[in-house]
Amino acid sequence: MAANVNYSTMSAVQLVNPKAESIRRDQALQVNITAAMGLQDVLKSNLGPKGTIKMLVSGAGDIKLTKDGKVLLTEMQIQNPTAAMIARAATAQDEITGDGTTSVCLLVGELMKQAQRYVGEGLHPRLITEGFELAKKEALKFLDGFKMQQTVDRELLMAVARTSLSTKLHAAVATTLTPTIVDAVLAIKRDDEPIDLHMVEIMHMQHRTATETQLVRGLLLDHGARHPDMPRRVENAFILTLNVSLEYEKSEVNSGFFYSSADQREKLVESERRFVDDKLRKIVELKKEVCGNDPKKGFVIINQKGIDPLSLDVLVKNGIFALRRAKRRNMERLQLVCGGIAQNSVDDLTPDVLGYAGLVYEHTLGEEKYTFVEEVKDPKSVTVLIKGPNAYTIAQVKDAVRDGLRAVKNAIEDAAVIPGAGAFQVACATYLSNEYKRTVKGKAKFGVQAFADALLVIPKTLAANAGFDIQDAVVALQDEAQDGHIVGLDLRTGEPMDPVVEGVWDSLRSTKYMMISSADLASSLLLTDELLRAGISNAKRGPGGP
Repeated sequence: MAANVNYSTMSAVQLVNPKAESIRRDQALQVNITAAMGLQDVLKSNLGPKGTIKMLVSGAGDIKLTKDGKVLLTEMQIQNPTAAMIARAATAQDEITGDGTTSVCLLVGELMKQAQRYVGEGLHPRLITEGFELAKKEALKFLDGFKMQQTVDRELLMAVARTSLSTKLHAAVATTLTPTIVDAVLAIKRDDEPIDLHMVEIMHMQHRTATETQLVRGLLLDHGARHPDMPRRVENAFILTLNVSLEYEKSEVNSGFFYSSADQREKLVESERRFVDDKLRKIVELKKEVCGNDPKKGFVIINQKGIDPLSLDVLVKNGIFALRRAKRRNMERLQLVCGGIAQNSVDDLTPDVLGYAGLVYEHTLGEEKYTFVEEVKDPKSVTVLIKGPNAYTIAQVKDAVRDGLRAVKNAIEDAAVIPGAGAFQVACATYLSNEYKRTVKGKAKFGVQAFADALLVIPKTLAANAGFDIQDAVVALQDEAQDGHIVGLDLRTGEPMDPVVEGVWDSLRSTKYMMISSADLASSLLLTDELLRAGISNAKRGPGGP
């Protein structure tokens, strides 16, 4: 009996070639696999301390040197939709954990490469993705048992920060920055409170070398005093934080004053000036109250609004160091650094509203002026001052500092770390291949094996970037792992080493999210059977976006 086929619903291509739908599905899968492997090839040379650097050149000719995966994926012009999707998932990983961007791209590409081998032999992608899901869940359980609960002290955090920075900067710069990063996070850490990295201000100064980057336990303002006779260095300073205008201001509505003689004009000017002078008088009285005639005590005003030249003259005569037009974010940090209470009026000034800093001084660099507020008692906000000879170095260090801060923060909040240098990937791959795969029934075990083989891309890439033989390095690591040892790759010799002894630690959080996002993304790409051109109009989006 002939089958009842409705030819009216079939496309012209399907009528000519009934296998066209299958061919399109194979082509869509191949496009996804090729894109994932292509992105992997671009980024794999960046991984680890021995990774190389990419040069980004914009259409305007701007040049940026970096090996930070997040920076590369954000600033590269990626046209392929699959590669762009992987890049967005990897950069989301960086936003959450601060690390693991390159590793996500490598793992997704390797998962697709391993899956391609089984798909080519006729295994359906659905079975592979089932194996991926089983392997991911088991790998997360293995990770919980593999992590090491460590006493979170400064030495451990130094090792975590050094491991993170070494993958993005030269060894000498990373070694210098490590204590700066750790001390910055420890300075803002408060018991029973989440760590807010916004309390670490990152400033830069194009000056000297990157190894001279320093931690300012206080506040750094990117401007200085506007009066030539104002003191440039004040010790034992009482700090008054103001949001009060100390200058003549025009009215916001149209108005006018009329006078018929010079005397009337002088009286008008005098009355206008008296309004500002009254404010200055109250400030000077407060200064005399707290400082008296002691020359070892200083008085500093940091004002968010303006101070006119006449007012500056009055302040200089009374030995007051004053800054005007301070940024709002600096005004908020100033209270966290020095204490005190910001004042919107000078009517009720008392010594209780003043902050304190042991040293306030101005530093001039070319035409730029910087004001340092240091030697404070208990700063709840600090500043990392990045130095470098050129814009390339400063940008590279700034990106690394952000990642280092988040790596230290994660280690403190997780209260656990995992051995680095590929140790977890080797141990997990060995466990999945030798033990867990035996418990999986059916063809899904091929997906488990593909997941285990894909994990080895991390130690393989580390060995390749360090110039060692990949097969020799991985075999040596696997032999040690089968004997129950925790081993990572020593990038100096290419031999297995104990990362616990060497102090090479990875973030638990970044490794966990890396496996979750990589497995989910690879599964979605394997189950894509067609690429269609679509238009998404704004009318179809919700009020909060897509």
